[in-house]
Amino acid sequence: MTLHLPQIRIPATYMRGGTSKGMFFRLQDLPEAARQPGLARDKLFQRVIGSPDPYGAQIDGMGGATSSTSKCVILSKSERPGHDVDYLYGQVSIDKDFVDWSGNCGNLSTAAGAFAIHAGLVDAGRIPSDGVCVVRIWQANIGKTIIAHVPITNGQVQETGDFELDGVTFPAAEIVLEFMDPSDDGDEGGAMFPTGNLVDDLEVPGIGTFKATMINAGIPTVFVNAFDIGCQGTELREDINGDPAQLARFEKIRVAGALRMGLIKTPEEAATRQHTPKIAFVSPPKAYIASSGKVIEAADVDLLVRALSMGKLHHAMMGTAAVAIGTAAAIPGTLVNLAAGGGERQAVRFGHPSGTLRVGAEARQVDGQWQVTKAVMSRSARILMQGWVCIPSNSF
Repeated sequence: MTLHLPQIRIPATYMRGGTSKGMFFRLQDLPEAARQPGLARDKLFQRVIGSPDPYGAQIDGMGGATSSTSKCVILSKSERPGHDVDYLYGQVSIDKDFVDWSGNCGNLSTAAGAFAIHAGLVDAGRIPSDGVCVVRIWQANIGKTIIAHVPITNGQVQETGDFELDGVTFPAAEIVLEFMDPSDDGDEGGAMFPTGNLVDDLEVPGIGTFKATMINAGIPTVFVNAFDIGCQGTELREDINGDPAQLARFEKIRVAGALRMGLIKTPEEAATRQHTPKIAFVSPPKAYIASSGKVIEAADVDLLVRALSMGKLHHAMMGTAAVAIGTAAAIPGTLVNLAAGGGERQAVRFGHPSGTLRVGAEARQVDGQWQVTKAVMSRSARILMQGWVCIPSNSF
């Protein structure tokens, strides 16, 4: 007789944060074996999301078959002075057998602040009846502080509102995020510009040599000029993601950048580090039609940016990459800054496939080295579903 094991139920919340979605868990609610980093935790999250899935659809899980929707988050009360919660993020590969813990998700950082309050992880005395609750988040993946300004109405997180975010269909309440000291990669210990240069000649075997700005800010990112790689900067998701040869080319550029940044020692390591670094291409302002049909005029933006995540062009912009964009734009001489017209600036509005986004950054030179004290942007978040997620008990 075949023994059929039951499913287990794990308390979970499904949330949108910015232009991403993910499963949120309190550390204390996870099965004991998954409360520590390791194989059990990875396998649990993979089964929750529905990976690895050779069909690339994640039908038997909560994932949405895109890098923006294949994510899990763990929050717990923080023992670190000056912080409310610890936030740990896992990017679950859709079709391959791994979970990438090498970076942060800036979009879900928005939801982390809101979830911390929903989940009772912020001291009640710090939550106003009406106003803004300042949630102090320790981003455990990269060892950085994020400050989330979460609106509160009648003692509860305000989720509805009139703040519009390109890439998200419906308006919601605005949450302001501050990424503190984003100009190094935390646990990696890397400088803002790991090569020591604002612009490098990046040699990509079999492809060519390209001007590149390689920066650790928000998330390690490799910026190249759209024109140099045969792009316009106005591309939408389908223009890139339907071209396997183009995707393979971008991956080779990303791997070359990862090697130059010291993030990996061999090209083979890149296969298990798909979340970082990001690869992005920039262009001076041009008019284009966003994926929603909205017309973006050249005068609406300072520059255009397209970025890839987990091997595919992102439908909007990753929040952490937006931090990298804002930081690089604030430093005269980077490719991002030059695409935006050069000079000093404290904020930049860039065009992405779904529309536009504004991000600010405070940069200064100290002893000849550039430092950024914080990057600021507005996003939104809301609960989509909460209760229990069910997985077979032999999944991990």
